[in-house]
Amino acid sequence: MTPTDDTPASPSPAGAGGAFEPAATRPVPPPAGNPSLEHTVERLVHDLLRDRRSERRWRVFFRLAWFGLFVAVAYAIFVESRGPAAPAGPHTALVEVSGAIAADAEASADTIVSGLRAAFEDKGAQAVVLRINSPGGSPVQAGIVHDEIRRLKALHGKPVYAVVEEVCASGAYYIAAAADEIFVDKASLVGSIGVLMDGFGFTGAMDKLGIERRLLTAGENKGMLDPFSPQNERHVAHAQALIDQIHQQFIAVVRQGRGDRLKDTPELFSGLFWNGEQAIELGLADRTGSLDYVAREIVKAEEIIDYTQRGNLAERLARRFGAGVGESLAIALRHLAPALR
Repeated sequence: MTPTDDTPASPSPAGAGGAFEPAATRPVPPPAGNPSLEHTVERLVHDLLRDRRSERRWRVFFRLAWFGLFVAVAYAIFVESRGPAAPAGPHTALVEVSGAIAADAEASADTIVSGLRAAFEDKGAQAVVLRINSPGGSPVQAGIVHDEIRRLKALHGKPVYAVVEEVCASGAYYIAAAADEIFVDKASLVGSIGVLMDGFGFTGAMDKLGIERRLLTAGENKGMLDPFSPQNERHVAHAQALIDQIHQQFIAVVRQGRGDRLKDTPELFSGLFWNGEQAIELGLADRTGSLDYVAREIVKAEEIIDYTQRGNLAERLARRFGAGVGESLAIALRHLAPALR
């Protein structure tokens, strides 16, 4: 009797289809309930949900932030459109002249004159104080303000005082000369009664670089003071005569405003400036004193109400961040403003 062989027979090299199929190439189904795969999927789903929640929170945050900005801008427009609060009784009216005096600056004639008119027209204002901290600027803008101060003084019969902080020079002093009295600090800088016209000449640099200037004009003087052309003595003389005439206009305004208080020295109208003490000695200022001192001791009305007209928020942003952003915001706020006034 032959013993039974329990060893399995070797697989046949030919399968059912007659082709050889190595074991290593057969697809192996993933084992059921693989803990590693389940953990990976769970982690991916958790991360996805967490990212979605984070995105929602940031969206809510930015919407609230934009809404808060909108409310702040709207409130600023509303507050600015209301103007100064009405005082309970007699008060000192304040108008600021701060920074460069120019048509596109905060210290423009339009801005200053608007504040002056509001101050003079208020029956509770006992006097108008110009608080000045400016190096000067446009003689045209300064002249408009000066003439309006004199007109309003005559119309309303109220005194005007100028209080100088750090600087009252050139065009700023042109404005101050319309005041009845000028108060300074001992260290204030006052004066610079003169006119300048400045520019650059590039002809030497152009010669070195081999650059030729080609300028066509209709009118023999149209290219006057062109910085890329050689100086023309006739043009220079014409420009000098212009600024000399403006200088004489400035001197006449100062003499009219200060009168016999001026000590007429050769350097008084030379463009020099002096400290507060020297300005008092020369008659360019009257005495030392601050805004509070003038309101309390001179006007006898300690309550000070600011009538300075300041540009709205959109205009300030336009000056700070550029025309593109500022103009867009200004257009949007212009549509909003009528509903808030």
